[in-house]
Amino acid sequence: MNKFTLQLSTALLMCLALGQSALAQTELAQTKNCLSCHTVEKKLVGPAFKDVAAKYRGDKEAKDRLTAKVMQGGAGVWGVYAMPANPQVSAEEAKTLVGWVLGLK
Repeated sequence: MNKFTLQLSTALLMCLALGQSALAQTELAQTKNCLSCHTVEKKLVGPAFKDVAAKYRGDKEAKDRLTAKVMQGGAGVWGVYAMPANPQVSAEEAKTLVGWVLGLK
């Protein structure tokens, strides 16, 4: 196997892994009922995940604040509807979901 083939194979494996990771995050969001109020692209009851990512891009403290908000609920940032607490979401799951949302472009 030459160097180019090895680099191409590595790149393809990384793309496949990233695609599976995004799919896993979407499945987690579905399982934890996030997609009842949110979508990736458009506002539903709550903001679109891409809008959340854009709002907090560059905010180094956003991940911790939003992780707590996913678990405890919150209000007043995106309109009149409050986000309820999500006791079915563990701290690790909330951190994973928030990391995925903040990584959207």
